[in-house]
Amino acid sequence: MCVLLKQEAAPPVRLILLQHPSWFSLCALVAAFGTYFCMYGFRKPFTAATYEEVTLWGFGYKAVLVTAQVLGYTLSKFIGIRIIAEMRPEQRARTLWLFIGMAQVALLLFALVPAPWNFFCLFFNGLPLGMVFGLVLGWLEGRRVTEVLTAGLCASFILADGVTKSVGAYLLAAGVSPFWMPFAAGLVFALPLLVFVAMLTQIPPPTAADIAHRNERAPMTGAERRALFWKYATGLTLLIGVYLLLTILRSVRADFAPELWRGLGFAGQPAIFTRSELFVMFGVIMANGLAVLIRNNRRAFFAALGISLLGFALAGIALLGLQNNWLDGFAFMVLIGLGLYLPYVAVHTTVFERLLALTGDKGNIGFLMYLADSFGYLGYVAVMLGRSVVPTDHSFLEFFILLAGTGTIVAVVLLAGSWIYFAMRTVHVVPNLFAPPNSE
Repeated sequence: MCVLLKQEAAPPVRLILLQHPSWFSLCALVAAFGTYFCMYGFRKPFTAATYEEVTLWGFGYKAVLVTAQVLGYTLSKFIGIRIIAEMRPEQRARTLWLFIGMAQVALLLFALVPAPWNFFCLFFNGLPLGMVFGLVLGWLEGRRVTEVLTAGLCASFILADGVTKSVGAYLLAAGVSPFWMPFAAGLVFALPLLVFVAMLTQIPPPTAADIAHRNERAPMTGAERRALFWKYATGLTLLIGVYLLLTILRSVRADFAPELWRGLGFAGQPAIFTRSELFVMFGVIMANGLAVLIRNNRRAFFAALGISLLGFALAGIALLGLQNNWLDGFAFMVLIGLGLYLPYVAVHTTVFERLLALTGDKGNIGFLMYLADSFGYLGYVAVMLGRSVVPTDHSFLEFFILLAGTGTIVAVVLLAGSWIYFAMRTVHVVPNLFAPPNSE
């Protein structure tokens, strides 16, 4: 009832959604999930191919393609620190369509430009897509049900990562060229994306009750962004360090899933990408979505940090279970996925949302998320460049196990530090280890 309505009908629809909270939550949840799910159809299907027959300057071609896209995605995150933080609500929908169109044009060029020189096309594919999450998040933040809505948004990229790979794998099995497959997959997701974006435009702004409980979210100037960061520089830096490690591990698991599954003995099974991520999605979303039941902002904030610690514990169990033959390959991929996505999604749904609500500082999640995302993907680029000498066969699994084990240990230390900092900071003022420029 809230889809594909003309712009002049928007006020009555928004009134209906405001008067019926259950309809609002359902419409917003479906719209956010569907929009970001479809965005993945323009970003991830190419990773279903191995591109083993092509090399570039002695490097594996798929690693080059992934690195090129992630470089564009990373630059997008740095640009998004300003663009998303300053984005006005009425600009979101048309900006989103512009970015998706640019990404699809880049996939068309990827098919037309001869390999291996078409790798740069994926840089221009990743460049606009990196800001889509912040645009969608802008419709959801600052509400009493933000955790539920954002959990649905995060469910989209957990499930979509597997589903879009399956779509890519099925297109390859149907005879579509590996170079035309990403563009063809984008066409598959274009029409449903139109429906879901139309739904997003009908979502009303936060109510007075939302603002009273979660603080008003507004576009931020450069001075306001700097002031917010330096006020909590120590704690935010520690959290960004945790998120950096999570981004690296999650992205390696996602982008090289075919290589990991092959190393675990599950080659040639397209449906396994989706099947494993269904288990991950339900576990992660249930755990993080329940944070909406905690009304006290301080308790919810530290509960999210606790969920993050639980996730790292599960990741450790998965690694030990695989090495000691307690777990088979499928159970390992599900459990390590749960372990990595629990803290990753907690940051998206609760940590920054409740931090702003708790402190009452002027800001928006878009700024904090893009600050964390920019350094997270920069770290992933560094890892991708560093691992180019590691062949993508069974030894890639060993590389991932080493990376995940080391990253999990370091992340726990950083998370404990951030817990201590914010526990003190939210009771009384403690000094930052990092001082703002030109401070005394």
